[in-house]
Amino acid sequence: MAQQRTVIRGGHVITMDPVLGDFPVGDILIEDGRIVQVASSIGIIDCEVIDARGHLVLPGLVDTHRHTWQSLLRGICADWTLGDYYFGIRLGISPVFSPDDLHLGQVLGGAEALNAGVTTILDFSHTNNTPEHSDAAIAGIKDSGVRAVHCHGFFESSPTGTKFGPHADRLRDYRRLVEAELSDADARVTAGVALSEPLGLPWQDTLNEIATAREHGALMVNHTGCVWGSPLTFGIPELDALGLLGPDMVHVHCNALTGHEWEILRRTDGKVSISVETELNMGMGRPVFARCREYGIAPTLSADVMSLNSGDLWHQARLGLGFARWDATHELNIAGHMPEAVVSTAKDALGWATVNGADALGMSDQIGSLKPGKKADVILVGGNSFEQHPRLDPYGTLIFQTTAHDVRTVLVGGEIVKLDGRLVHHDLAELGRRADTAAREIFARVEATGAILPGTPPGAWGAIDPMAQGYLAEARASVAAVR
Repeated sequence: MAQQRTVIRGGHVITMDPVLGDFPVGDILIEDGRIVQVASSIGIIDCEVIDARGHLVLPGLVDTHRHTWQSLLRGICADWTLGDYYFGIRLGISPVFSPDDLHLGQVLGGAEALNAGVTTILDFSHTNNTPEHSDAAIAGIKDSGVRAVHCHGFFESSPTGTKFGPHADRLRDYRRLVEAELSDADARVTAGVALSEPLGLPWQDTLNEIATAREHGALMVNHTGCVWGSPLTFGIPELDALGLLGPDMVHVHCNALTGHEWEILRRTDGKVSISVETELNMGMGRPVFARCREYGIAPTLSADVMSLNSGDLWHQARLGLGFARWDATHELNIAGHMPEAVVSTAKDALGWATVNGADALGMSDQIGSLKPGKKADVILVGGNSFEQHPRLDPYGTLIFQTTAHDVRTVLVGGEIVKLDGRLVHHDLAELGRRADTAAREIFARVEATGAILPGTPPGAWGAIDPMAQGYLAEARASVAAVR
């Protein structure tokens, strides 16, 4: 079979590889979907050429936690707390989603990621109301064209009227999904598991979810330590005592973890995903950049919920870097002093969204930097917008100036999925029309149930705290039984 060869020529190449460094003018040779060579000049002409002059060329961005399906709910959570989100989205809107809604949400959300230069996402998919929903979620993310670890969730959105069956049925169905759709570890979409929040369901169910994930070698993701004053989303010491934590777990948020729990994550090589927009807007506490520095854990970024946030990582990196700098100097300022240097740089922030993200997903040997041998997930940033000229500091331009509009060309595994500012495989106008129609129908179904959104009960988390306390007692009993 003839090789498919492409040269990206003449751009300012930011490899994010510590050995290769950057090339103010450089070329990248791609063969059969992988990077073969990065150099100042590559003298090959018998191939497809992408003219990158005037552009920054860098690795595709990596999002470590995105509820892709919520692209159909864009902005509804603008004035909601985390409690409103839980009761309004997870328990209110999610139950009325149809498989067709889920498929469309996945396509729209994946296309949105690609449009912004996010080539890989951890797809946290937890609206699997029936096996048909699960099939639709996988089909949709595949149809979008984005690279994804599809983390299938076992969460029950209709606890008083399940359409699925017992929790064990969900685990059995996951085995079906992996065998039928997610068995190829080298495919663009691979298998993962989104754990139901620990101490939000019977402890044995949590243990069974972890066992099922490891049975299939699946990456796990978990909302961790993000509900203050409740055991819900915790359980770190108990999981550690049972030997169940490890580098195959991405812990999202972590705002309320204690120093002891952070030390456990460090010791077990846990990965951390920070959703800056969500955490600052929904009352979840400080994004944990300082904690990551303190415990030597590499921070990563996630867009989280399109029902609130922007769907790109440029916003997350910009807001995250600004918060990290403020957080590091706040006490200094109060004491009457000014900082002499920034605590984190624009290049650091780009690392959060590239090499760190790839490592968190267990894909550092495949993506995250422009190194020969890796998959050719590459983006070109530039164009004629005001914020791209003059370009005095490439990293500063990327983190503080760039938007999705400035992402001109995107390759995933060497395949061009966005070219000269337009997605190749998606009609955005048509997707938008379909999304508008689907959203109207979804909210009509919510209204027909008599629900008034967000439907948060008085006391919000206090309403479910007795349940979480009971599951915490189960967890501690399971630890005591093995000691």
